[in-house]
Amino acid sequence: NYCTYCIVPYVRGRERSIPVHLLIAEINRLKHKGYREVTLLGQNVNSYSNDDVDFALLLDRIAETGIEWIRFLTSHPVDLNERILEVMARRKNVCRHLHLPLQSGSDRILASMNRRYTTADYLTLVEKARHIVDGISLSTDFIFGFPGETEEDYQKSLSVINTVEFDYAFLYRYSERNGTKACGLEGSVPEKIRLERLKEAIERQRAISYKLNRKRIGEVHKVLVKEISKDGEGLFGLAEKNIPVVINGKTDGIKFGSFVDVRIESTTGSSLIGIVE
Repeated sequence: NYCTYCIVPYVRGRERSIPVHLLIAEINRLKHKGYREVTLLGQNVNSYSNDDVDFALLLDRIAETGIEWIRFLTSHPVDLNERILEVMARRKNVCRHLHLPLQSGSDRILASMNRRYTTADYLTLVEKARHIVDGISLSTDFIFGFPGETEEDYQKSLSVINTVEFDYAFLYRYSERNGTKACGLEGSVPEKIRLERLKEAIERQRAISYKLNRKRIGEVHKVLVKEISKDGEGLFGLAEKNIPVVINGKTDGIKFGSFVDVRIESTTGSSLIGIVE
């Protein structure tokens, strides 16, 4: 099943960045073997730097290989710039999806997390992304109940979720990890409140995802087929915007690792459901 291959080009330091020529050679090898998609994977993947090549140039050079789809995650807001977005807009094989963790809608909590940006900075990036990359989908991460988080801080996070309307989000309650700086912070939030905040945020995001996916009914999306669907009666794949798609109806002869055009007929809220066009 030569669908997707993950490559980690960068790990927290320039001295551990893989040189560009080696990355290009590897992707050409994967393309020759029949892989259809590569995902550039890393905690702060867009912080990549090697000699004079930054992440925008790396992404552009990988696109030149002609491999059919390129994804990357996770992007750190501090290192997301217009040049990266311009490559996404110009290169047709760079998928129009951006995973951009915010973590909190409160500037006070962001500072406590040492995130090095403000909510206003983040919202400016979202505005630029949507302006430069037509039809981009956005996903994010949030943590609820971080030490010191007040009800006001939490409401600010909900406000960002409502304002941005992410296509989907990974939402978590804060969990202590021994040895981390956060464990030494004052203002521990009771577990009950953490769970209540998480539950409310999940319900709000589900409603947003459902609304956005409802608007996609009737559209035709290019889908990379990955595997049999969970019910065993259809196929499962991902659309360019990184949204799960279940393909029902006539699927005879469709192989894993192939692209198909799917007309969307319904949604479960988090996934799209359709038939081959």
